[in-house]
Amino acid sequence: MSRKGNKPISIPNGVNITVTNDMIQVKGSNGTINISYPAELLAITVDGSNVNVAIKKVDDKAANIFHGTISSHIVNAIIGVSKGFFKTLKIVGVGYKASVSGKKLVLAIGFSHPVELMIPSGLKVVCPVATQIDISGFNKQEVGQFTAVVRSIRPPEPYNGKGIMYSDEILIRKVGKTAESSAGSTPAAGGAKAGAAKGGAKK
Repeated sequence: MSRKGNKPISIPNGVNITVTNDMIQVKGSNGTINISYPAELLAITVDGSNVNVAIKKVDDKAANIFHGTISSHIVNAIIGVSKGFFKTLKIVGVGYKASVSGKKLVLAIGFSHPVELMIPSGLKVVCPVATQIDISGFNKQEVGQFTAVVRSIRPPEPYNGKGIMYSDEILIRKVGKTAESSAGSTPAAGGAKAGAAKGGAKK
């Protein structure tokens, strides 16, 4: 049994929750989210300003699995329809930039042609500056999925740090191969000079 599932879920002002046979509807100022749940395993009730998720059969393994999962989905839906979810991407690279044209996100990130991505309905995408992409929406999964798709077009590379990355992403940098080879060749060059000097001394 999930400890999170046992806790009543508070319903903030402006959010309405309706429970039917196998569906939970969460409605707020940002939109409406429908959550399906196994009615044969869980009993979901709305009591005033709280939502309660209970297991019908305590010893049922499947019910225990869904207990915490459905509770988390309800919490995320409440946050989404009331406050929304927000992610920011930053673009690093000379000449790299992004812009929004109609319902498309246009990326100029070093390819021979701009990359255009259709913005899913329900999401809002803006570029306050050419090197920043703000993605927001009321569905947490859709916001996270589209953000990951945009990042995958040009993931950050570890040598020069160029690419598209999350605003709070910590990139582990690597030393370039040129620096390694030049550092490794220095002792060899010195040894060659020393050998030449010894040869000259013997003559």
